[in-house]
Amino acid sequence: MAPPRAPTPAKNELARAITVFVEGFTFTRSFTHPYLAQRFGSLWVMRDAPRQKAADARREEWVATDEPPNKVHATLRARHRGRFALCVIVPAGANEAEVRAAYKMLGYRLAGTEAFMVHDLRRIPRVASPAKITRVLAPALADAVNQAAGWSQILPAHLQAAAPLRAYAARSGGKVVGWVRSGVCAHGTWCSSMFVQPAHRRQGIGSALLAKMLRDDRRHGTRQAVLLAGHAGAKLYAAMGYRRIGTLLLFNPPSPSG
Repeated sequence: MAPPRAPTPAKNELARAITVFVEGFTFTRSFTHPYLAQRFGSLWVMRDAPRQKAADARREEWVATDEPPNKVHATLRARHRGRFALCVIVPAGANEAEVRAAYKMLGYRLAGTEAFMVHDLRRIPRVASPAKITRVLAPALADAVNQAAGWSQILPAHLQAAAPLRAYAARSGGKVVGWVRSGVCAHGTWCSSMFVQPAHRRQGIGSALLAKMLRDDRRHGTRQAVLLAGHAGAKLYAAMGYRRIGTLLLFNPPSPSG
């Protein structure tokens, strides 16, 4: 017997969550150069602001949900400016196989899938952790997280209490062993860069990081927290109260000769 399908989310809930995704994704991509969002009908496109050298532009990310695939394809052919990928968010309960098949017929190649999840911040589990969980507000801790993560994504501007990005670190034995970020958007918060060092997993550290982040989201007045998750991560997020409201299908475009 096939497992029951998840209930289909209300259209307004899905639309709000997609807006948070777009707001959060463009925010975290704008630290080195503005990465902007624009709407074309029901589609979103996220792309670089104009650059001095067009060749330096990063790949565009287009986002679609319930638009017919042939119409999405026509818009992309008319509007894209260079390299691009297509993110199709299929609502929970919809026929994902049909969507995949329709885009395959148009020449699109599936590159990956992720769970599209939301948290309404009403119930947040309490989690015990062997690591100390703190918000990153001190330059020294920001430097330690950036060094451990191998990027410079926590900037001095993010160390203020009212900053648009809240970062959290897990420390054990004086070392940073995990981190997560919450980007503050107009319509909710966007969770990104959740990571726990392999040697410290399965100890509740990831759950404790999420619990701290979600409680701060709620305390600051957020009503919806949104994220994307791989297969393994989706199980952790579900245990923390996130609901899967869709699946993001990431497609590469048809080849020029297709």
